[in-house]
Amino acid sequence: MSNSPDRPRPARTSALAEDLRLLIGKLKRRLREQGDHGDLTPSQVSVLLRLEKAGPATVSSLARSEGMRPQSMSSAISALEAAGLVSGKPDPEDGRQTIMSLTDTCRDWIRVGRAARQDWLTRTITARLSPREQDELAAAVELLKRLIDD
Repeated sequence: MSNSPDRPRPARTSALAEDLRLLIGKLKRRLREQGDHGDLTPSQVSVLLRLEKAGPATVSSLARSEGMRPQSMSSAISALEAAGLVSGKPDPEDGRQTIMSLTDTCRDWIRVGRAARQDWLTRTITARLSPREQDELAAAVELLKRLIDD
């Protein structure tokens, strides 16, 4: 493989990948700081986001999809129920199972948290980047999309 201008050197590419990974991790942490997650664990937040995205689910299906043991998922769900973020109803097809779903309180909490993160990022971009830099950022976002789109 040649080191032509169109093909970055492997060491440069590896360093770029590391910088990008670290930067995205830091951005994620900063965004998390802007939305109040309260005392929720990362796994509890993940369960809430899965229920939001995929809809109501049983505890056992949530455990499978999150790669957790059913007992661990039951503990996470119990804490979320106690916080008023999820509620359960008997499964009409299997009364031994409970179908968990987000409460309206949780949906509002998610919406408010996202709005806070969006507001922080918008204000930060506006305050720290010139219009030309914002155009460059928009171009970089398009490149990032190409990295993750199938």
